[in-house]
Amino acid sequence: MSISFAYPWLLLLLAIPLALLVWTWQKTSRRVAFPFDHGRQSSGRFLATLIQMAESLPSLLLGVAIILIAGPQQSGAPQSKRILSNIEFCVDVSGSMAAKFGEATRYDASMRAIDEFLSYRKGDAFGLTFFGSSVLHWVPLTNDVSAIRCAPPFMRPENAPLWMAGTEIAKALRACKDVLIKREEGDRMVIMVTDGISFDLLNGNDLVLAEELKKNKIVVYAIHAAETEIPGTVVNVASLTGGEAFAAGDPTALEAVFQKIDSMQQTRMEKTAAETIDHFAPFCIAGLSMLAATGLALFGLRYTPW
Repeated sequence: MSISFAYPWLLLLLAIPLALLVWTWQKTSRRVAFPFDHGRQSSGRFLATLIQMAESLPSLLLGVAIILIAGPQQSGAPQSKRILSNIEFCVDVSGSMAAKFGEATRYDASMRAIDEFLSYRKGDAFGLTFFGSSVLHWVPLTNDVSAIRCAPPFMRPENAPLWMAGTEIAKALRACKDVLIKREEGDRMVIMVTDGISFDLLNGNDLVLAEELKKNKIVVYAIHAAETEIPGTVVNVASLTGGEAFAAGDPTALEAVFQKIDSMQQTRMEKTAAETIDHFAPFCIAGLSMLAATGLALFGLRYTPW
């Protein structure tokens, strides 16, 4: 374990307690002559050594204090950091999304599947965009998913304004791109749910759009919530960005698609640099021990020249 110091230049002050220690062990001024009439007295070296050790404690305490002021530090173990995923739901609310889909509508089934997806992607940031002929950003990217869960009743296809009646996928994905590129941290992903064909993806516009999204590191997963075949333009956009297009002909298949997306876009972890943390504990323990020993020595183990 390597130890560093926040203020290493303060360690130069250790020369002071070192000089005091040298003086304590080399001084001879304490010798006092006593007249004894008979017998030979012992040298008293053992007791003198104990006294010198006791007198060294204040110098050692000063050394510990200097080390603490210098700020001892050590490197902690590298930590694993979760990489945030910024996921923008892009949901079609054109009139065809009100068509029967199992026991509910395509829109209802899609929003239920999204709600379930939220429950096992805790820790990610989610946003919600509705689109038709125009685009409406309903919920900004956030870790609080309550607004998304409360959204379904407000943008049902039968309640959507007339200017949301069509299907313009390219416009919607570009609007989602503008939202995601503002998030500098984490992965970027769009999960689009639609059931129609978009004319603004024809004539090579799908390839142009896919290149724009890929350049901004945005992966698109497209879910075709209908019994019809997935439009080739939608497949191109998804596959060229690193995602995939799925056909979901019933609610069960729709839920399975979201589960597959979750497995394909698993949470990523990265090792962060080891954090430098304070390392006071051993020096504090040593200092307190010396302080206690100094207090005990004052009860009798000290030099008294009388």
